[in-house]
Amino acid sequence: MRISKFAAPEIIFGWGALQQAGECCRRIGANNVFIVSDPGVVEAGWTEQVLVACQDSGLSYELFHHITANPKDYEIEEGVRRYRESECDAVLGIGGGSAMDAAKAIAIVATNGGTIHEFEGADKIKSPLPPLLMVPTTAGSGSEVSQFSVIIDCSRKIKMTIVSKSLVPDIAIIDPQTLVTKNANLTAETGMDVLTHAIEAYVSVAATPLTDVQAQNAISLVAKHLRASTASRTNREAKTAMSMASLQAGLAFSNAILGAVHAMAHALGGYLDMPHGKLNAILLPYVMEYNFLAAPERFMDIASLMGQNVNEMTTAEAARLSVRHVRQLASDIGIPTRLSDIGFTENLVSVMSKAASEDVCLITNPRDIETRDIEMIFRQAL
Repeated sequence: MRISKFAAPEIIFGWGALQQAGECCRRIGANNVFIVSDPGVVEAGWTEQVLVACQDSGLSYELFHHITANPKDYEIEEGVRRYRESECDAVLGIGGGSAMDAAKAIAIVATNGGTIHEFEGADKIKSPLPPLLMVPTTAGSGSEVSQFSVIIDCSRKIKMTIVSKSLVPDIAIIDPQTLVTKNANLTAETGMDVLTHAIEAYVSVAATPLTDVQAQNAISLVAKHLRASTASRTNREAKTAMSMASLQAGLAFSNAILGAVHAMAHALGGYLDMPHGKLNAILLPYVMEYNFLAAPERFMDIASLMGQNVNEMTTAEAARLSVRHVRQLASDIGIPTRLSDIGFTENLVSVMSKAASEDVCLITNPRDIETRDIEMIFRQAL
């Protein structure tokens, strides 16, 4: 058996957990906290709750909330400038994956110097980061527990994937109550992001027993609760389940890494600046069809975890069933079925395939994949 590692932050989970943000910052040694958020989270009132919690704990803070849906390199530069000017000593990200990824990126450059572009790839961070605390407000990205940060390089129109154990936060606070302000589209797209994380981690060549148990539970929770969470903002059981699914999928993919779905979605997201979860949701069944030859037993497990009876099926039949059921789930919650539905055209296939072929997430894809294979999948998804 190969040696493996499993990295995870301290995790605080439950309704009302947001109130512990100030005390948690104190425990990791913070005095002056740099809080990274986005306008939507500020408008929803969740950022204000964190500010109050910090005030109640006697902390100073600087709020930076100029983060867009896919964080850009120039936003990171501005955040670093603000961090240094305010002389902060810790970073707290509150929001979806964009705010948390931006918070991590700001922490990298603030302590390591240079620009965020210099850290693209794996294990480029040399100096310790300030204490990190992450608070997700969507059930989606898993960034609150992961070793990833994804930032758009605007000049190249690509998403840079930064991977390092240094990016695993010190503390993650998951409060399912924050999901009640999300509309159905965002709930659906981020929920399919959770499913993609779990499935790609489960079939990854770097999967271990520790990541498997997290991925398996996440797949099961999404299959049972994403429809209900999308249908109702106030379904407490569904929101709690999807928060747990996001957390567990995040722990799984942070340690087992991902695959071709994310490599292709990163390429598209950088060029088209579209929601990451929506791109994952469209691409997932097409990549599953390509990958299941490499790990049919795993895909059979996925069908079973999604509530399908596979007892009378061959392994290949059950593997194909997993793909059909993912498609059905996506359709039920209103996800487009083809890339052409969101403006992707044939003339983009070549350049997007080349960009995807250079993404670090391909390293752990279960089936060998080259640029021509990615082109084929993009065309099938058109």
